[in-house]
Amino acid sequence: MRINPRFLIVPALVAGLQAAVAADVTGTITLSGTPPPEKVNEAIASNPDCGKLHSEPVKTQFYVVDGKNDLADVVVVVKGAPASSGASAAPLVLDQKGCEYIPYIGAVQTGQKIIVKNSDPLFHNVDVIPAAAGNASSAKNAAQGPNAPDVSISFPAPENFLRFKCDVHPWMFAYVTVVDSPYFSVSAKDGTYKISNLPPGKYTIEASHRKAGTVSKEIEVKDGSNKLDFTMEVK
Repeated sequence: MRINPRFLIVPALVAGLQAAVAADVTGTITLSGTPPPEKVNEAIASNPDCGKLHSEPVKTQFYVVDGKNDLADVVVVVKGAPASSGASAAPLVLDQKGCEYIPYIGAVQTGQKIIVKNSDPLFHNVDVIPAAAGNASSAKNAAQGPNAPDVSISFPAPENFLRFKCDVHPWMFAYVTVVDSPYFSVSAKDGTYKISNLPPGKYTIEASHRKAGTVSKEIEVKDGSNKLDFTMEVK
């Protein structure tokens, strides 16, 4: 079958136009000040079932920094970006492993699935109580034994640091921020973050950490790569 070349030109032009306007924002989050030492999670250490799942002591993760005080687990969100549903985005996997939620901090788009797994040979439960009124119908309290099916959940409304917990092991927490656009990131262990394919324009970019609070900056995003660093204070 022969295809009229005119039908190939339009998609190519659209793809080229999208590539031309795609912009990235990258940066590093640095912590100012000396964070308090992380503490050994004595609840895990003293639990006969959970303690034996670890070869080393498990510590709190209040301020995760590297040798240069670059700060992980900061949720970076573009405010005022075009909103859209994340129903077709790849799910965020939240695992219960070693009597911890992994990752401790995550972020998803509204409508994006969160898949909760249980990789432990132990019984857990997934208890989520949203604070945003628009997410009330997505509250969940589901038992999840060893090798049990994954629990799937999504949220229709934005919400910061929505808490997941396990009532069987009350020290187990994870926090997931729900964003109404695809323009967000969570800083890595070296404090870096990247937000891709943002339409050029003027924005406020907000960086939030559970302990250090929230800081924001204005930026005019232009085609190509744009850099924006943040400094957060120990609190």
